[in-house]
Amino acid sequence: MIEKPQLFLDKREFSFIALLLLIIISIRLYILYSDYKIFISKPFYFTYADIIKQYKKDKYTTLRVYSSSLDLEFFTNIYKRKRDNFPNKRVYIKLFPSDSKITFSDYLTIFYIKSKIIDIRQLSNNTKDIILDKIAIQHTEELIREFYQAIFLANPISKELREKITKLGVNHLIALSGFHLTILWGILFFILNIIYKPIQQIYFPYRFNLIDVGFIVLVILAIFVYFVNSPASLIRSYTMILFGWLLLILGVELISFEFLAMVILVTIAIFPKMVLSLAFWLSIAGVFYIFLLLKNFKIKNRVAISIIISFGIFILMLPVTHLFFTTVTINQLYSPILSLIFTIFYPLSIFLHLINLGNIFDTTLLALFELKSSIWDLKIPISYGVFYIILSIGAIYVKRLFYLLLFISSVFAIYIYVFINFIN
Repeated sequence: MIEKPQLFLDKREFSFIALLLLIIISIRLYILYSDYKIFISKPFYFTYADIIKQYKKDKYTTLRVYSSSLDLEFFTNIYKRKRDNFPNKRVYIKLFPSDSKITFSDYLTIFYIKSKIIDIRQLSNNTKDIILDKIAIQHTEELIREFYQAIFLANPISKELREKITKLGVNHLIALSGFHLTILWGILFFILNIIYKPIQQIYFPYRFNLIDVGFIVLVILAIFVYFVNSPASLIRSYTMILFGWLLLILGVELISFEFLAMVILVTIAIFPKMVLSLAFWLSIAGVFYIFLLLKNFKIKNRVAISIIISFGIFILMLPVTHLFFTTVTINQLYSPILSLIFTIFYPLSIFLHLINLGNIFDTTLLALFELKSSIWDLKIPISYGVFYIILSIGAIYVKRLFYLLLFISSVFAIYIYVFINFIN
């Protein structure tokens, strides 16, 4: 069997392109740093900002807002004001950058800034708000509304729902990512291809559905990513799907770490703030371990490889996720099974909501969210995490290191879910 050509002819070509992209990234970051220095030098700054989410405290309300004119997302507090509900509102706000001790790393992420609300305006309902309302009226429980609004439209979720999904280890299913985008790609391609195929056979049999239908699907997915406010994980996923589509058309090897490296560099070159996005890097880690599994398990059966990837990703990602997150519950062992079920549940739930039967799974979902389990905290030291990441990179080149990686992550899983659970 003839092997597909690699993305790059040799390491020199790869290094040249990578170096060029790193230079572009450096320039983009320098420009952002210049903008940051100007921003924090101002004693005050007026801007309009859309309210994304509110968090009510005892004596104040914290708002998470986005200013399109500044291209900044930040938190701010409101004191001494009646306890308004703020969804779907825009504020005219006075910011105090020089008083807020904002670092450059803060500026690249979501930071806190002191402010004063000058005016609050109710926004008219847009298309997204109408869809959110149509989802909400199909459910009586607020948690279920939040769940569906999050998996369909990347709507922010409450602390209560976040804690429940963390206990189940399914954060990756709630936050829109490549997993969701891949499912949507499959659904759209399947539906559009049914329409396209008979027309193609009559009028242009020389055309390829991968090119024509694939392009239409990419346009639809681009609109969707923009529509849900372009979360970091979706931008990475869309970039990968776009590049993957191009490589498939060109007949180039798709499952390669050079390809993944290019996706990382191109994405950061276009969106330099991604360099400090935890969601972006975790989604990259997930794809990295999928590639490692596919590289080392040459299995043709789709069902078998899906099971291997689901359980393999869960085990291999554990040391990485516990560099940042501490919560451990025995219920997280359901995660790989729920991930497999989600591939069917996601498109089915979209269809059910379109025909106003979105509440069919509400009882099951509530029961799942309310599963009882002991909870304990565990965070691995950074030094161990760095060792694990270096070992992961080494596993690209040495197969024995991959099996060592799998062994270490499996032992870690046994330790946190069996040993610690036993002593607790």
